Amino acid sequence: MLLRLRAIAHHPVIRLVLAYLAGASTTLAFAPYGYWPIYLLALAFALGHSHSLAPKQAFGYWLSFGFGCFSIGISWVHVSMDVYGGLPLIASLGLMAMLALYLALYPALAGYLSAKLSPHSYWLRYLAIFPASWVLMEWARGWVLTGFPWIWAGYSQTSGPLAPLASNIGALGLSLLLVMLSGALVIAARPGHKLAVRFIPLILISILAGSGSYASGHWSGITPTGKSVKVALVQGNIAQSMKWQPEALWPTMLKYMDLSRPSLADTDLFIWPEAAIPAPEYMVEEFLDNANKVAGLNDSAIITGIISKQQNSFYNSLIVLGNHQQQQQKSADYSGDGNNEFRKHHLLPIGEFVPLEDLLRPLAPFFNLPMSSFARGDYKQPNLNAVGHQIAPAICYEIAFPEQLRANVNAGTELLLTVSNDAWFGRSNGPLQHMQIAQMRAIELGRPLLRATNNGVTAIVDTQGKITHSLPQFETGVLKAEVPLVAGMTGFARWGQTPLLLLCTLVLIGAVIRRLQLK
Repeated sequence: MLLRLRAIAHHPVIRLVLAYLAGASTTLAFAPYGYWPIYLLALAFALGHSHSLAPKQAFGYWLSFGFGCFSIGISWVHVSMDVYGGLPLIASLGLMAMLALYLALYPALAGYLSAKLSPHSYWLRYLAIFPASWVLMEWARGWVLTGFPWIWAGYSQTSGPLAPLASNIGALGLSLLLVMLSGALVIAARPGHKLAVRFIPLILISILAGSGSYASGHWSGITPTGKSVKVALVQGNIAQSMKWQPEALWPTMLKYMDLSRPSLADTDLFIWPEAAIPAPEYMVEEFLDNANKVAGLNDSAIITGIISKQQNSFYNSLIVLGNHQQQQQKSADYSGDGNNEFRKHHLLPIGEFVPLEDLLRPLAPFFNLPMSSFARGDYKQPNLNAVGHQIAPAICYEIAFPEQLRANVNAGTELLLTVSNDAWFGRSNGPLQHMQIAQMRAIELGRPLLRATNNGVTAIVDTQGKITHSLPQFETGVLKAEVPLVAGMTGFARWGQTPLLLLCTLVLIGAVIRRLQLK
């Protein structure tokens, strides 16, 4: 019976179906579920059933695994196309499938490379070549065609036991460890060697990961300064269908001001979310000047999302209002001169710019979403200065790009800030996965993180990636807290992904040389 089941499992079609199901199960390892061992077991299952495959077969097998990962794991992308994009259901599902299939190419290439470079040595494949290939493909997925670095394997560890290691090796480093542990599980389960020998890799990697995690958690290089900042994060909960309607502009701005006003006397820093003011800066100067004076007179600052303009270019931006503690006149007029402003660099395809727009824009309303013609800000920009505090921002999608945020963090940076409007994705898993990614940035860079959104998740994260304060989704509210400040630099803040990528590249170069020598 067991032999028959094994024969069925190795049938080409059944094998691809099982690979798809294993990939689909990894969704449970990420937010909102957080069952991180599932990723480890799913990957081990897939590895164990792919060892005997030729390179081309391995490509198809891991393509199926990846299609399972992304067709289920990021199915929330369909919500924006279906509800707000004006596409027929069949068209939105087709585009979703095409996106998932494209993203599946990266694990497929990792499987192909490992089969090609280590056809006979499963120890070498499972513990070195496949893990290195996997990490390099995850990294490539994060920048090719502007990048989509969602649901990296390492993000499953945001609340897992290996999370502290991210302060030194980052999310991609956690991916490497998870894939190596999966390979070690396969070796431990394979017959052919003494039991003790088969468990050696699993034991060694587990000890290394565990001790490294303990050390990173206790000696991260981050120390409290004894100072703090009082913050208020305002969640306006503006309906996406109304957000860009002209008649909703003043009611929206007044809502944010009214929500903030009761806390003016005891708050240093107010955060309004991405495009909280849904209009170009020059159109609402009267409101901005009033908000600027109110904040300045109360020794506070307001950071708000807005559309800024320079010459003929429009930017998805953050500006600072108030912030006059060091000025003689706290009632100074609002200048709008572009100083102390952050302009989004990493734009969202379709949502903020349309590639091949002359071809695509006429096809469907989906390619003509409001504000889909933004210009890019610089990759590296000065920190925002708000009531004397240095803040490194990221707008929406940018928080998923660790190297970009790292490039904007320096020794004087006190807070990380990300603002977003995830109303495009309704009650799906998308906003919760987005929050999980932001938590990982706090661990990597060793700074508290403030996240203000239109309708959730609005939250405050400590340097260990733990959510300390949050608001319920889909409710109007103000999140108030006193956030302790820290100093110091994590290993990841100093070195970033370069050492890891160099190590993985050297592993593959060594595998290529070994393969050539064996011919």
